Amino acid sequence: MFGMNASVIGIDLGTCNTLIYIPGKGIVINEPSVVAVEKGTKKLVAVGADAKKMLWKTPENIMTIRPLRDGVIADLESCEKMIRFFIGKVMPRYRFIKPRMVIGVPSCITEVEGRAVEESAYKAGARDVEVKHESLLAAIGADIPIYEPAGHMICDIGGGTTEISVISYGGMVVTNAIRIGGDEFDEAIIKYVQVSHNLRIGEQMAEQLKMQIGNASPDKNIEKVEIKGTDSITGLPKRIEIDSFEVRDALKDPIVQIVDEIKKTLGETPPELAADIVERGIVMTGGGSLLKGLPKLIAAETGVPVIVAERPLECVALGAGKYYENAKGFDATRNAYDKLNK
Repeated sequence: MFGMNASVIGIDLGTCNTLIYIPGKGIVINEPSVVAVEKGTKKLVAVGADAKKMLWKTPENIMTIRPLRDGVIADLESCEKMIRFFIGKVMPRYRFIKPRMVIGVPSCITEVEGRAVEESAYKAGARDVEVKHESLLAAIGADIPIYEPAGHMICDIGGGTTEISVISYGGMVVTNAIRIGGDEFDEAIIKYVQVSHNLRIGEQMAEQLKMQIGNASPDKNIEKVEIKGTDSITGLPKRIEIDSFEVRDALKDPIVQIVDEIKKTLGETPPELAADIVERGIVMTGGGSLLKGLPKLIAAETGVPVIVAERPLECVALGAGKYYENAKGFDATRNAYDKLNK
């Protein structure tokens, strides 16, 4: 029983959502990274989807917390409680088995932030923790043959960060990351609506607007959506109509920064690997890759084909769960190659 796949857990500890993958079972958790606790006692009230429903709606004695910001742990205690809760939810019959965990983190985090992730996982009950860069795990999850001696570029746009890497022979040759992702898209929409329409809206309304009519490149069809918020001048509830052209304008700055980072990474890529990327294309993962028109815009700006992974939201978690299996396969292939060349 101790050798069961259930004792291996792959975790995408995302700013917006936490996903857990168990080999043989698939994605067993996909819930918002939100925790609700009692003020003072810090007693757990709700986690995940139930806690997200409580955002901005709780009484004075309860507070909702997003333990991660910009891809890193902002509240260690809450993060530990969240991980422990999710693990207990998916492994209730094996609580006495300490699982091995592989956790995806952005390459832009500091050493201290990386240790915070490890510490949180160990306190949540892990017996062994491997912290790996998100883009490497996303590539494994997208079924990219990363152990080939060829160049593969992956762009993972998460809730708090965007990471672009060139991978060859199982390692990252070039990698760049910026703390811009889905959250910054939402904030850009909130600011635009405030400035252009004197209307204050919340994160959930901005996210809904982004998902419904958000776009990154010009579109002939103009879509419109009614939104609700608070009038900045009168303080009274107000509704207005906003269109997809305005949303595209709102998202312009963060999108430009992401495109510039991709261009920068391409410019730092060795010519031999760049030739492979032009042929194979850029693979996009993460929730941000689903923004309408973004792959088309990146392809137009870089001159390189862009492919969105089959399951972009799940790639990091899938790759984390498959990490040990892939590493063993690579070691076996390398050992066989070494024997042939002795």
